[in-house]
This record gives sequence, structure tokens and C-alpha cells, in this order.
Amino acid sequence: MQEKHLFDQDPLTAIEAITMAQMLAFGPIAFHAIVVMRDRGILEALAKNRRKNGLAIETISEECGLSHYATRVLLEAGLGLKLVWRRDGLYHLTKLGYFILTDEMTRINFDFTRDVCYDAATQLDAALSTGKPAGLKTLGPWDTVYQGLSAMPEPAMSSWHNFDHFYSDQAFPVMVEKLAAENPSSLLDIGCNTGKWAYTCLQRLPDLRIGLVDLEPQLERAIAHLTPLEATTPPKCYPLDMLDPMARLPDGYDIIWMSQFLDCFSEQEIIAILCKVKEGLKPGAKVWILELFWDRQRFEAAALSLQQTSLYFTCVANGNSQMYDSEVFFDLIRASGLTISSVTDNVGQYHTLIECTASTSL
Repeated sequence: MQEKHLFDQDPLTAIEAITMAQMLAFGPIAFHAIVVMRDRGILEALAKNRRKNGLAIETISEECGLSHYATRVLLEAGLGLKLVWRRDGLYHLTKLGYFILTDEMTRINFDFTRDVCYDAATQLDAALSTGKPAGLKTLGPWDTVYQGLSAMPEPAMSSWHNFDHFYSDQAFPVMVEKLAAENPSSLLDIGCNTGKWAYTCLQRLPDLRIGLVDLEPQLERAIAHLTPLEATTPPKCYPLDMLDPMARLPDGYDIIWMSQFLDCFSEQEIIAILCKVKEGLKPGAKVWILELFWDRQRFEAAALSLQQTSLYFTCVANGNSQMYDSEVFFDLIRASGLTISSVTDNVGQYHTLIECTASTSL
């Protein structure tokens, strides 16, 4: 098991702490200022001049099509936010400003927060008090976000899927090669979403027999995505609500696959789902769970992103799930009667692969 090494001491001096407190107090306003500086071209203008002598407010104003006043208040806010620095009246881009502008994970996280979470977050207290996604009403009239993924308004829909796919896109190429080495004849994808994993599998392994499990709207999108592929056997769809006590999974598959799926459920729901999985396992079959755990990240930035994503699950997704601490999650697997046979960290940088069986491993 990977040793925990993050967040095990108070990291700030008193001066740093009071400064951070003010950053957090003005965080909602600062967030929008940063997005405007990014989207209106201020950071890009400074980036183009990064190795030169800096830019005056007037120059930035003209290049970005903003008034002198608008440019000034944004740049002065950016000073305290460490996005820019100033010398002799000329502005320069900081390392932080450069990453805000160019880093893909940062861009996707900003868009996801703005388009999916920002308005909903005002209902966080209500969500925590009721165990319901009280902020979801800002996006649509659904009980959980999963019921609305195919009907979510733009730009929220694009930002949600970009956020969801950013992490899996890095892990799937690694995992499909592991799958090819295992050479199973069949795989059941539970929580297939848009069918991206199934698409990756069938591109690499066209003879693989695949079953897809999800809600009906997600299955329709997945099949539309998979139709252009020339698979030997077209994927078979199983429209199931995994929270339905009467739902039963199809049996006979060599590998049961769940990627970024179980974090969408509460602890007791995870146990119930895994019990269904265990019931449907044929002798010798394996369960592969690909998940993101904040306590198993190499870098604090990734851990921080996952911890804050838990608040999205609270106020938008379903009100009772999160990005789990791995030890909590492992206990849930054991409680279902499955046995963890191996754990592999840093799959595609951020993921952990948990391989399970129904029998006690040697």
C-alpha cells in the first residue's frame, strides 16, 4: 500500500495563514476575475510579452478591447492573486498566471467550477443538511445529475464531460494494454456513460464481447458513439439502475469493469452494488475498479482537486457521495465479500486500479 504523505501537518506560518484567509474570503469574486482575465486575453497578452519588458495598462487595454478602468481593476486584483507582478508601472505574467492560461487540468477545472458548480455551491449547506443535491436545481429538474447528463444545458454539459474525460483519457490507453495482455473473451462495463472505455477496448480488441450497463439515456449515447466501430460482436446493452434492489447483473463475463463509477455513490450503496457484482461473477472472473483517491496522489494539486470535487458530489451530483479516502473505500470492498488481490497506483498519473476476486487470494 502507498504511504500517506500529504496533509499530515499544519503547513502555514501565521502570516501565511492570515493572507490565505483573505484569499478565501474574497475567493468567489477572485474566481470570476481570474476567468475574465483568462477569457478576455489579458493573461495571453502578458504571456506573449513574458520575456520582454512588461506591458503598460494602456497597451493591454487596447489589445484586449477593455476600458482603461476595467483593465486596471483586473490587473490590480491579479497582483494580490499572484497572477501578475508590476515594476515601474509595467505588468508581467507570473508562473501562476502562466499555468492558469496554459495548463489543461487547470482550464478544465475552472470551466467545470464556473459552468456546473458555481451557482449550485450556494446550496451546499442545504445539501449537507439533507443529504440531497440541493444545488442541482440550477441545472435541471432531476433527482441526481446522472439522470440529466444527456439533457444538461450548455455550457454545463460540455464542461461536465470535459472534466469527466480529462482524467480517464490518460488512464484508458494504459488500461487497454493491460486488458490486451490479459486477453479476456468478454468484459462487462458498469456505468459505461458515453461508451468511451468500450470504444477504446473495441478499437484495440475488436473481438472482445462487451456488455454495457447504465441508465437508458446513457446507453443510447454510448451505442451512438460505438456504432461506427466494426466490432465482431456488437455490444449488448443492459438498462439497469444499480440502486434498484431488484436489479440483477448479467453473468458470464470474464472481467467486470467499473471506472470512476463507484465514487458516485454513498458507502452503503457501494457495498450493495459490489454485492450484486459478486453475485454475478463466474468462477475465475475478475473485478477491475479504476478510481481516483485523493490520499494516493503524488502531488498536492491533484489531491486538492479531488477533495474539492467531493463538494460537487454533495451539492450537485447526488448529495451523498465523494472522492474517497482509499482506506475507506477498501473497507467497503471487503464488506461486500470481494477480496482485493492487487492495487496499482499512478495509472495514467492519477488513477488507482483495484483488482478483486470473489475468492480469498493466496
